[in-house]
Amino acid sequence: MMTSEKDTEQNEELNEKQKPPVSMAGRVAATGFCGGVLWSFVAYIAYLFHFSEISPNMILQPFVLGEWKKHGLGTVISIILIGVISIGAAFLYFLLLKRLKTMWPGILYGLVLWLLVFFVFNPIFPDVRTVTELTSDTIITTICIYLLYGLFVGYSISFEYNELNSEKLARALGMHRE
Repeated sequence: MMTSEKDTEQNEELNEKQKPPVSMAGRVAATGFCGGVLWSFVAYIAYLFHFSEISPNMILQPFVLGEWKKHGLGTVISIILIGVISIGAAFLYFLLLKRLKTMWPGILYGLVLWLLVFFVFNPIFPDVRTVTELTSDTIITTICIYLLYGLFVGYSISFEYNELNSEKLARALGMHRE
């Protein structure tokens, strides 16, 4: 019995060593997509509960015709589209800020994204009023969601990057990390 348990453990360790590790680019893309989907879904919930007057559907407004974009299918497509766009935002964070280990760069990144969306890209979205015309509830809610998005994406990417580098360093030094 003891021998078979050891064999099983050795086989599991061997299988783990044989699995190709997920590339850093894959991790960044997954983090970006998941972050975009998660936080745009949270934004949709905030919209449903009237914390915000902006729905994730705003992303479809200038590009798609028809009323369907304001209903369920439009919401699902919008959330997925925001997830896809978020992959680009995650790679931008990776390129610029991956080495920073604290949560603050991610939070500031979220704030910068909010400023970009609501000040620079605002003219693209005809159904979204300017920041001065939005309610304070909408402004505060959307800022918080963007800050949390930035924190999620930024901290996840920085953690993965630094963890991967420490594993490489440990292997180079001949140390075993668990």
